[in-house]
Amino acid sequence: MKTELHKALEPANVGENVDRSHGMTRTEVRSKHGDCHLGHLFPDETRDNGGLRYCMNSASVRVIHRDQLGGEGYGEYLKLFTQEA
Repeated sequence: MKTELHKALEPANVGENVDRSHGMTRTEVRSKHGDCHLGHLFPDETRDNGGLRYCMNSASVRVIHRDQLGGEGYGEYLKLFTQEA
């Protein structure tokens, strides 16, 4: 299975806003449920990966080891960690 790194896993959980701060225009990514800043979405040169790149703030990420995904309620995402045959 090829994971598409330029798409949100759960689009219903994230929103996008135009951010014109710091003298540039970019897309801010926010949590729809917590209404908090997660990072930014930038155009990228790698068209084979969709032409977009998420730049997420490490403070907005909770890292869970794949062996603990099921116990933490994220078992549906285990398929993302299997290798293609």
